[in-house]
Amino acid sequence: MSTTTTMAELNGLTGTELGASDWYEVTQEHVNLFADATGDHQWIHVDVERAEKESPFGGPIAHGYLTLSLLASLSSQVLAVTDTVMGVNYGLNKVRFPSPVPVGSRVRLTATLKSVEEVTGGLQVTLGAVIEREGGDKPVCIAEPVFRYYGG
Repeated sequence: MSTTTTMAELNGLTGTELGASDWYEVTQEHVNLFADATGDHQWIHVDVERAEKESPFGGPIAHGYLTLSLLASLSSQVLAVTDTVMGVNYGLNKVRFPSPVPVGSRVRLTATLKSVEEVTGGLQVTLGAVIEREGGDKPVCIAEPVFRYYGG
């Protein structure tokens, strides 16, 4: 379930739950590629054998920032604004990682539209985003991403 809307209708959705993304499996390959892209090769993420023996999580976990990076693609599954020319990630107000993401887990995003503000040429939209792990008892990421949508 997701929300498809226009820029003119966005403000009326403030406070509304927008829906949930599809489940996304976090694989060791994804974790390794993220480690290569960021230079963060901490053993808890990339050394499967050591993580299985020494980690308090029983195996490797995804980087918190890998989980955070999923906000862009998962958000596009939850909110589609049909009459924009361009959308950009403007930033984040808050981010927390209350629980780890073990490799092999599936995660998904649910989001609420927190606010809509006018900016030159478009709208600034703040979401209340929660990424959960399938079968988990706590969210793996709670964030307030800020996007800007520009019309034509």
